[in-house]
Amino acid sequence: MATAKKGPKKTSSNAKTPSSEKPAAAPRKSSAPEDSAARVNVAGFSDSIQLGSESSALFAKAAGVAVICLGVSVALGASDGDGFRRWSHGYLAAFGVALAITAGSVFWVCLQNLVNARWSVVVRRVGEVFAANMPLLAVLALPIIVPVVLGNPVVYEWADKAKVAGDEILAHKSGYLNPTFFLVRMVFYFGFWSILARYYLNHSRRQDETGGSEIAPSMTRVSGPAMIVFGLAITFCSIDLFMAVDPRWFSTMFGVYFFASCVLGVHITLILALMWLQGRGRLAKSVTTEHYHDLGKMLFAFVIFWAYIGFSQFMLIWYANLPEETAWFKQRFAGGWGTVSWTLVFGHFVIPFFGLLSRYIKRNKTLLGFWCFWMLAMVYVDMFWLVLPAVDVEPNLRAMDVLALLGLLSALVAGAAREAGKKNLIPTKDPRLEQSLAFENI
Repeated sequence: MATAKKGPKKTSSNAKTPSSEKPAAAPRKSSAPEDSAARVNVAGFSDSIQLGSESSALFAKAAGVAVICLGVSVALGASDGDGFRRWSHGYLAAFGVALAITAGSVFWVCLQNLVNARWSVVVRRVGEVFAANMPLLAVLALPIIVPVVLGNPVVYEWADKAKVAGDEILAHKSGYLNPTFFLVRMVFYFGFWSILARYYLNHSRRQDETGGSEIAPSMTRVSGPAMIVFGLAITFCSIDLFMAVDPRWFSTMFGVYFFASCVLGVHITLILALMWLQGRGRLAKSVTTEHYHDLGKMLFAFVIFWAYIGFSQFMLIWYANLPEETAWFKQRFAGGWGTVSWTLVFGHFVIPFFGLLSRYIKRNKTLLGFWCFWMLAMVYVDMFWLVLPAVDVEPNLRAMDVLALLGLLSALVAGAAREAGKKNLIPTKDPRLEQSLAFENI
């Protein structure tokens, strides 16, 4: 905890202390770490800015839940008798949510540095620790990547050379859709994101220690080129992981469609994480209603953005009416999948649009928290809708699907808790910190 220190009380030089009077007791030591990085050079600042022992407890619980849920999910997949085909598709849908949160966090941190944002400084460290989960996410991607490298078409039929040789369309796309090039691209995506996330976190923490005035401008300079590469990486990664489940279908808007889920994912995560921290007495004064209001506005904006991109993608394909494009939507408008499609229309857009429209709701933590959980569920429904029609004629949510989602989300919480336990929860020597603490919406 960082607190403003008061100087010792001055006494008159003529005042005498009786010999019988006991010397003043030494001031009681604070439980806060003595690390200079924990001191905040803002007049009157007093707040708990380190997670301390809570991080170890949260890590142990979240890691335990992750191991149990993923283990049971794999066991259920093994007993399904289809060579993990159904399990792999359900895992990919759940992985889409985890990727949206983590890649969205990398984007968000990069954006705050790019635009030299002041309001978000007290929130930025939480985004940095979730972005730092990217190496963990690369490990969690192995159940998707390894079968492709081994030539197993459990998710992607183009991984099987025999199928590619017998299919003209797949053979035509084999220059891009082949196991070796797929592996190279995955290494690049997760490697680039991991390096970028670690760069921001390390430099932000180094600023806590040294207070170097050159650190913030250097992060801003890196953010411009990094944002361009990020945009290309998230576009191609979404195509490789999700659109390539049906290699005969294509959409030039798919990358932006998935990106919308990434931005939703990071704002959901930031809001819920900050609420949890404040419930534990951390950042209770640093993060105010004004910060929640801005995060809520971004959540609302990207509910609309997701709907805009989704409708634009659908409208262009419907208007062109080309069989090779419309077949993908036709499958998702038939039977039970049609119900899921309408669920997305109303649950992912219409209902949350009116639910988040009010200024009051964005400034009420209870109501804002409810809509965050609602939107998290809708992001998963969206991923389920993208992936599962490839194996299920009718929507069929199974226990192993839910367990995979819970396991992956718990792994992200465990990773963030482990990272957050090391240092401060806010950038204590960022030159814009005082402006962020005093931020007010217009």
